[in-house]
Amino acid sequence: MAEQLVVSDTLHAYLREVSLREDEVLSELREFTAQLPAGAAMQVSAEEGQLLALLVRLTGAVNVLEIGTFTGYSTLCMARALPPEGRLTTCDITDRWPDIAARYWRKAAVDDRIELRIGDARETLDALRLERGAGHFDLVFIDADKSGYLGYYEKSLDLLRPGGLVVVDNTLFFGRVVAPGAQDADTVAIREFNTFLHGDERVDVSMLSMADGITLARKRTA
Repeated sequence: MAEQLVVSDTLHAYLREVSLREDEVLSELREFTAQLPAGAAMQVSAEEGQLLALLVRLTGAVNVLEIGTFTGYSTLCMARALPPEGRLTTCDITDRWPDIAARYWRKAAVDDRIELRIGDARETLDALRLERGAGHFDLVFIDADKSGYLGYYEKSLDLLRPGGLVVVDNTLFFGRVVAPGAQDADTVAIREFNTFLHGDERVDVSMLSMADGITLARKRTA
């Protein structure tokens, strides 16, 4: 049995060459974001964006929820993968970065599929529960403040239909999850979240070592 590969720069370049299908609009947005303070660290990788689009299509998602918009790269990837009647609700604490995102959503002609909500995500999720009821969404992507992950996950699971998928970003958190000296609040929160999810019998779960760690959790139907 093959062990997990260590991905060198050369191998990563090959992976992109034979797999990545990033077009001009996505590339322009990614390059613009990389120039912002901490932009490269906060933005999903191009490969992850492509994976998110594939997951939207694989699940047949029509209603998608995103917690954490930033400059909207992942939003754009998922919105493009939706059917014409599909809708993506994305929420962020500030409109500073989503204002940038909106320009690219319009450029890609998917802005009519995207609803942006600004404010505390916990309040937004509670409002969505009242407005749309439990089980409304087919896929949820969580990529926001790490200390809030467990709370976002619980609310998302309620909003997710049986058989739906929760995708959680940064679950390896720059490798800090296995660094004993890393006791900052964000790292501790991610460790606690990972442990909780591993034992959560309401979902089928798999953590991928791709990018900064991506965890997939499928809500069980019974």
